[in-house]
Amino acid sequence: MKYISTINGEKYEIDIDQEDQITVNDHHYKVDVEFLSESGVLSLLLDNQSIEAIVEQRGDSWEVLIQGELYTVMVQDERAFRLAKERGTSFDVSGDAIVNSPMPGLIIEVSVEVGQRVEKGEKIVVLESMKMDNELRSPREGLVTLISTGPGDSVEKGQALVTISSLSTD
Repeated sequence: MKYISTINGEKYEIDIDQEDQITVNDHHYKVDVEFLSESGVLSLLLDNQSIEAIVEQRGDSWEVLIQGELYTVMVQDERAFRLAKERGTSFDVSGDAIVNSPMPGLIIEVSVEVGQRVEKGEKIVVLESMKMDNELRSPREGLVTLISTGPGDSVEKGQALVTISSLSTD
């Protein structure tokens, strides 16, 4: 089965060849995936390289935290992608983007201010969790409209940290 995935604005074609093999943009990989718990922890072996991720669904997209990097991932099967394309609808993060804490932890740094313009992928918050500093990055270009936390604050998984609105096209 073929899927179209958009990760932080970049599109990837993913074809699940067999249970343990996938093709991503014409590159073949051997994979083994296992959910370790109900809390969204995922263990992935990709060509014998071990990757641990925290995965959480957010409406129509997924937030994936890998080695301190937060990715916004949207997935459509090939049929849904083609229908959306024919209708002229986009497969992108739209409206307000709310950056939520992917896990409980302590806010070390907030790198942005309300009213500040941010670029997609720009560091906005540093969260310490499980003795690791995790840089949370903006999932889109936009304007910071709300900051719900500050350095020294303890946060829970799923707690809203920063809201980023689209830039107006006046």
